[in-house]
Amino acid sequence: MRPESLFFHPDELAPKGTAARAPLTLRWLGTAGFEITCEDHVLLIDPYVTRASLARCITSPLAPDLGAVGRYIGRADAVIVGHTHFDHALDVPLIAKRTGARVFGSRSAAALCRAAGVPEARVEVVERAPGQAPIVREIGPFRLRFVPSAHSRFALGRVPFPGEIDDCDAVPVRAEGYRCGAVFRVEIEAAGRTIVHLGSAELLPAEPAPKHVDLLLLCVAGWRSGVDLPERVMRAVSPASVLLSHWDDFFRPLDAPARALPAVGLGALAERLQRASRDVRVGALPLLGDLSL
Repeated sequence: MRPESLFFHPDELAPKGTAARAPLTLRWLGTAGFEITCEDHVLLIDPYVTRASLARCITSPLAPDLGAVGRYIGRADAVIVGHTHFDHALDVPLIAKRTGARVFGSRSAAALCRAAGVPEARVEVVERAPGQAPIVREIGPFRLRFVPSAHSRFALGRVPFPGEIDDCDAVPVRAEGYRCGAVFRVEIEAAGRTIVHLGSAELLPAEPAPKHVDLLLLCVAGWRSGVDLPERVMRAVSPASVLLSHWDDFFRPLDAPARALPAVGLGALAERLQRASRDVRVGALPLLGDLSL
């Protein structure tokens, strides 16, 4: 299946009728990255716009592309880091320093930000202690809930680059230095809508989702490594709509047309999600494509 056949129209999920509702818009930044805007506040999730080539990832330390960050990232009030692999976290410290945004993430995310010179006061660790409820924070119109999650085990049955970033005293570091750290499912409420971001293709069944989810932002890469992931996701989250992300070849620049990762199985995943819940709408976006909610 060609990704274009799944693209949502920008207004396809917008509320119908004349009822007043604060505008909520979403932009896909590639991989698991999103920009969500509501009431003049901007929330970024896993913003990775540097898009380093595969050769660069293999051979040299990774540093943010200052030009790409300047072109594609404007304002930001908060940045969420779902986990700290390079394709989720590399650009976060630079974005935080340029925009003054607050950063929410794991201890590993805090270590990266600290090494890059982000002020401690603007970085918050949202890992909860065992037995405690998920941490909730409010940023402008956004209510954020950080729920423990898991990373898919697509690397020969293992999580790639596992462990914590606890010894990073300087950046840049090589791709393998961006260890996974704690993983979060992020639940976002704003303008009467509920969005759930699942930045890796796995979840923890013991963590209940909100009763009504308007849109699930679902990672595609690695979805086949988990047993019955589409069915488990639909049972656990029960979204009205699913926006597929992290299916694109993120070694290509952001200004090139999106190309699916090899053998990613985009069509097969969409079909299984729709079989699991016949009323769900499943779609995707072009790179830098917008969606109104």
